[in-house]
Amino acid sequence: MKKTKIIFWVSTVFIFLFEGIMPLSTLLFTPAYAYVGTRPLGYPDYFAISLIIMKFSGALAILLPAIPARLKEWAYAGLTFNLLFAVISHIVVDGNIAFILTPVVVMIILALSYFSSGKMQMAYSKQKQDARVLQGSIA
Repeated sequence: MKKTKIIFWVSTVFIFLFEGIMPLSTLLFTPAYAYVGTRPLGYPDYFAISLIIMKFSGALAILLPAIPARLKEWAYAGLTFNLLFAVISHIVVDGNIAFILTPVVVMIILALSYFSSGKMQMAYSKQKQDARVLQGSIA
C-alpha cells in the first residue's frame, strides 16, 4: 500500500505541475507564449486559453482528496482526451517525434496516477468493510 501511495502522489503531483501549474503560469506571467503550442497546429487563440483553464481544473481535481470520485473520473478522462488529441494533432500537422512522444509520456504518468488511485480506493473500501465486519462481531 505504501508503494501505491508513493506512485500515486509522485505521478499526480507531476501531472498537476505539468498540466496545471505550468500552462496557467504561462498564461498569467508570459501571455504571449500561451499560444505557442496551439497556433502552429492551427487552433484559434481562444482554444488555448480554454484548454489551459480546463487542464488546470482537471489537474486540481485529481490532486485534491476531497473531490468526489465521479468528478475525478471526468478529470482523468478530460486530461486523457487532451493528451490523445495532442498526439493526433502533432502526427497530422508537424510529425515531430519529440512533440508526439511528450504527450505519450505524460499520458503514461497520468495512467500511473489513475490506476494507483483505483488501487488505493479499493484498499480503503476493503479496510472500511473489514472494520464494519469486526464491529458487527464485537456487538
